Amino acid sequence: MNLRRLIPALMLSLFLPLPQASAESIAVAARQIPLTHADPALIDTGALIFRGGLHLTSDDSRFGGFSGLGISADGSRMISVSDTALTYATTLSYDKSGNLSGIGAGDLNVLADPDGKPLTGKRWSDAEAMSPGVEGEIIIAFERDHRLWRYDPGALTPRILKPPVELADMPGNHGIESLTLLNDGRLLAIAEGRVDEPDKVAWVSNRGGWDVLTYHAEKGFRPTGAATLPDGNVVVLERFYTPRAGVRIKIKRIPVNAIEAAAGIRGSLLATLAPPMNVDNFEGIEAIRGQDGKTYIYVISDNNFNPEQRTLLLMFELRAQ
Repeated sequence: MNLRRLIPALMLSLFLPLPQASAESIAVAARQIPLTHADPALIDTGALIFRGGLHLTSDDSRFGGFSGLGISADGSRMISVSDTALTYATTLSYDKSGNLSGIGAGDLNVLADPDGKPLTGKRWSDAEAMSPGVEGEIIIAFERDHRLWRYDPGALTPRILKPPVELADMPGNHGIESLTLLNDGRLLAIAEGRVDEPDKVAWVSNRGGWDVLTYHAEKGFRPTGAATLPDGNVVVLERFYTPRAGVRIKIKRIPVNAIEAAAGIRGSLLATLAPPMNVDNFEGIEAIRGQDGKTYIYVISDNNFNPEQRTLLLMFELRAQ
């Protein structure tokens, strides 16, 4: 089986009905925003070109907290998982130039546990990362009670995957925040780790379990999301936050040939998102190849259900290099 050809089909499978305990329509408003209000004409940041942004809001108090992101291979649909075990699925619309311009009707779904019951309580519902698997399943990484659950297509309950053994000794809020399916069928997982420790524990799956490696984040930054580029390399979100400086985001690229057991990997900088840009607590990232052959990167922010934060969905084009 050619896994490189299979991956686009898997991305489309994200939008088959996810296993869920309940699902309902939700009203969400989308307001277009520039990369920065200080200079609405600015579209360049490093190797990325801004291709549209949305500020998403809803009167439903359950909306927000999005930590994982999936975009269909044709860019028409998105799904995001929140740290309250909810998934939000909707359609995406674009203007005549192909820039992200709006959303359609959406559904809010509650993930089920292995007994088919809705996930409740912070310990059980803290979903922090999401990735497709090689058979069309969705794999979700949870913190607090560290675990990996596999939701097979059409199944109502998840299967429990064997997690890396090192997860058992990690603090509740320092587990896997970045999870992506590589084009060769392996899974790459990166722990958020402590803010004062730049070297983060990471793992890459093998036929028998997991191999350990190290991801080096920039000082003060923590990895919060990962996605596989169409060319097989990987992009990682790194987030910095202090009350005085606010949020800063770096998007790094990792060469796929560096992802091996016992390796120490670090990314090269693609772009920095920082004030006065429209930036927030970005934790979800996805990458697709457009019908025009260009690579597009999407990011979504976790608003922590805090009225001072926002749910932002931004789209970028990766500049040809």
